[in-house]
Amino acid sequence: MLKKIVHIFSLFIYAGGILLPVYGQESNGLSPEEQRKFDYFYYEGINLKNADKFDAAFDAFNYCLAIDSTDAAVLYELSSFYLQLNRPEKAVQFLKRAVANSSDNFAYKIALANITRSLGMYGEAAQEFEELVKEYPEKVDLNYFLADALTQQGELSQAIDAYNALESSMGMNEALSLQKYRLYMVLEEPENALNEIVKLADKFPMEARYQIILGDLYLEKDEIEKAFESYEKAKQMEPDSPYYIVAMANYYEKTGMKEAAETQIRDALVNQKLDIETKVSILSRYILGLQQSKKEIESANTLFETLMEQHPEETELKLMYSGLLAMQGKNEEARFQLQVITEMEPENVAAWQQLLQLALQMEDLEEVIRVCRKCIELFPESPEYYFYLGIAYHQLKDYTEALNAYQLGIESIPGDNPPLISDFYGQIGDVYYQIDNLDKAFEAYEEALKYNEGNIMVLNNYAYFLSLEKRDLDKAERMSAQTIRKEPENSTYLDTYAWIYFMQGNYTLAKIYIERALSNDKTNSTELLDHYGDILYMTGDHEKAMEQWLKAKEMGKESEILDQKIREGKYIEDVNAK
Repeated sequence: MLKKIVHIFSLFIYAGGILLPVYGQESNGLSPEEQRKFDYFYYEGINLKNADKFDAAFDAFNYCLAIDSTDAAVLYELSSFYLQLNRPEKAVQFLKRAVANSSDNFAYKIALANITRSLGMYGEAAQEFEELVKEYPEKVDLNYFLADALTQQGELSQAIDAYNALESSMGMNEALSLQKYRLYMVLEEPENALNEIVKLADKFPMEARYQIILGDLYLEKDEIEKAFESYEKAKQMEPDSPYYIVAMANYYEKTGMKEAAETQIRDALVNQKLDIETKVSILSRYILGLQQSKKEIESANTLFETLMEQHPEETELKLMYSGLLAMQGKNEEARFQLQVITEMEPENVAAWQQLLQLALQMEDLEEVIRVCRKCIELFPESPEYYFYLGIAYHQLKDYTEALNAYQLGIESIPGDNPPLISDFYGQIGDVYYQIDNLDKAFEAYEEALKYNEGNIMVLNNYAYFLSLEKRDLDKAERMSAQTIRKEPENSTYLDTYAWIYFMQGNYTLAKIYIERALSNDKTNSTELLDHYGDILYMTGDHEKAMEQWLKAKEMGKESEILDQKIREGKYIEDVNAK
C-alpha cells in the first residue's frame, strides 16, 4: 500500500513560493472522447491524492498514461509515486520523459535535477542544474545547487566558479566565503583559501571568528607573528570565546610552550563566567587539535579531571573522558567511567553502547553478555543487543543460548528492516554448521538470502561450507563470484573462490585466486598458506607445496592433518574441516 506522498519538489521553495507543475491543455492528438476520459481521470487522480487515497490515485494516473503516454503532468505525478514505492530509477525515468515532453516547464526540470542530486547521481544533477542556470539566469539560487552537485561530483574548481557567480549576484556572505575556503583547502590552494578569509575579515571587522581562522591559517604556514596578531585582534573582540582559547593553546603548542598551552586551557576550565557547555567545547576542540597534530593526548587527562571535580554530575563529560581513555588504551579506566554513567543514568543509550563496544574490543565475553542482557531489559525494541548476545554465546560455545538469542532478536526486528533479519539468519546458519546440523545451517542461509540476496558474508560462508561438504559446487561458485565482484581484493572471499575451484578440480583457476588472496592478505593467515600448499601439490609443484605447509606450521597453525601432510609429503584431505 502506498504511504502518504511527499511530492518530489514540494520541499524546494523559491522566492516566489512553492513550485508546482501545471497541467496544460496542449494539443496531443487525442480524440474528443479520449480527451474527456483523460481529463476526468487526471482530475480524479488529483482529488484522490489530496484525499490521501493514494492507491486509487496511482491507478487513476496510470489509466491516464494508458490514454496518453506523453503527457508531462501525468508522468510528473507518477514519478512521485515511484519515489515513494522505493523505485527511484523509475521516478527518474518518468521525470526525464516529463521534461522531454514539456521542455519549457521549470518545475519538471528542477525536480529532475534535484532528485538525481538527492539520489547521489551527481554527474547528471550537475548537467541538469548547469542547463537550468543558463536558461534561467535570473534565478541566482540555482548556482548554489549547481555548486553542491559539482562539489559532490568532485569538480571542485567548477563548484567554486558557481559559488563566485552566486556571490556576484547576492554579494559576499559568510556561508559562501567559508564554503569556498573549504574547497580551496581541499584543493590544496592555501593562498586562495587565505584570501577568502581575509576578504571576510575585512568585510566583518568586528567578527572574532574570522580573525581566529586567519590566525590558524597563518599558524599552519609557520607565519607565527601574523598568527599572533590575528589572535590578539580576536582577543580584543571576544576574550572568552572558546575558539580564541583553543587557538591560543594551539599557538603555544606550536611555539613549544606546552605548559602555557595547558595553563590556557586550565584557566578557561576554572573560569566561573563560562558555562559547562562552553568548557566541554573548549576541551573537545583542544583534544582534536592534539590529535590532528599527532601530539600526546594524555595531557588532556588532568584537564578532564579538573573539570569533573567542578561538575561531578555531568555524565556527558564522563562519556567524553571514557572515550579519551579508551583511545589511550586505558580500557579499565574507561570502563569505570562508563559504569558510573550507567548507574547514574540507566537510560543513557550512548553509555551502554560504548560499554558494549569496549567489552567487544577487550574480548570480555562475560561482560558482553551482562551488558546485552541489561540493555534488552532497558531497551527491548533494540534488536542489536540480541545480535551481540548471540555472538558472545557462540564464541563461548553455548550454542543453545546463541540460537535462542538470535531467534528472540528476529522477533524484535521491525518488518521494514530485511537486511538486519538476513544478518540474524546468517548467524543462525553459522551456529548450526558449527554443531554439524548441516540441513538446518543451509536452510538458515537460504532464509537469510531471501531477506537480502546480496548479503555478502552469508554468500561467502554458505559457498565455503558447501565446498567443504562437496555439495552444490556450481551454486557455491555462483555465490562466491558475487562476493568477488563486490569486494575483489578481499582475501577471505578470494580464498573461498579458490577453494571452490580446488574442490571442482580446476587447479589452475584455484592457483590464480589463492595467489591473489595471499597478495591481498594483511593478517598473515596460516589457513591461506595451508590452502596454497594443497593447491600447489595438485598442480604438481610438490616442493613448493611443502614450503607453504611448513610456513603455515612455523607461523602457528596447529592441525593433525597439516602435520600428516608434512610428514608424508603429500596432500591429505581434511574430512573434518570446519
